Amino acid sequence: MYIHQVAAYLPADVIDNAHFTRLNGLSNEWITERTGIRARRKASPGENTNTMAIEATRRVLAQTSDFAAPDVDLIVAGTYTPHDTIYTVAHAVQREIDVSDIPVVSISSACSSLLNAIEIVEGYFAMGKARRALVIVSEHNTAYNNEDDTVAGHLWGDGAAALLISKERLAPTDLRVRDIRTGGAGNIGKADESVTLKPVERGIVMPYGKDVFIHACTYMTRVTQEILARNAVSVEELTYLIPHQANLRITKNVLQQLGLPEERAVSNIEDLGNTGCAGAAIALASTWPELRPGNQVVVTVFGGGYSYGAMLLER
Repeated sequence: MYIHQVAAYLPADVIDNAHFTRLNGLSNEWITERTGIRARRKASPGENTNTMAIEATRRVLAQTSDFAAPDVDLIVAGTYTPHDTIYTVAHAVQREIDVSDIPVVSISSACSSLLNAIEIVEGYFAMGKARRALVIVSEHNTAYNNEDDTVAGHLWGDGAAALLISKERLAPTDLRVRDIRTGGAGNIGKADESVTLKPVERGIVMPYGKDVFIHACTYMTRVTQEILARNAVSVEELTYLIPHQANLRITKNVLQQLGLPEERAVSNIEDLGNTGCAGAAIALASTWPELRPGNQVVVTVFGGGYSYGAMLLER
């Protein structure tokens, strides 16, 4: 299958680290050193997970004449910060593009939902139940975040991305999905309590960041090595690594383990913070114009609940 186009939407409001210095005394230097984050985007009062997903969808459809809204026969959306748990983000996007009687699925596997969503598309394609899919990832982290939390309140940003995926190549610029692998490690370490979001309680909480760091570095490195080996691609042949945008120290650790120079990694966390399952797709959208024929790209993710995955793309 092929990724035909990808587009991102980011709210206009920029929240820099000075906001948290004023709020709870965390310095810009302290935040930057530990996370790599200098700023993040915040949805306006009129925006939410659904509206950001709709805007990303409008943008991705506007980028092509080969894939129109009526062509969509499958919608899969990912988020762990839903605006509505019943009328989901996938339903909202379906209403926006006005296509009836197609499979519409919303999923949540924390920050790894992007790859789980694409793998669901792979399954529908393999069964002959769809040919052209729309995947949306959207996070409204600031709706759930507690900014007074000095452990994790400064990590989160808002944003969305949309991808058009087809069973056949539609254009020379399409990215072929050579392979995709996902897994769950919910039985490992402190997966059940390291990152939680209980809406009726305190929102997003991350009491065991060290445990997240250790397992994110381990699993993102391991699954990247596995997918490269499975497809006979060497690390040296990898053009870009697009990791989940959680923490710049995690990215640097994974690069070190893989033996990749820093310039091979695509990172947006400095300007956007942790945008959850949308982060890697937003990074892919920014990298898209730079990709050339023969380029190999790995997207690797790790999320709360300790879900993980990697996807190998080729132009």
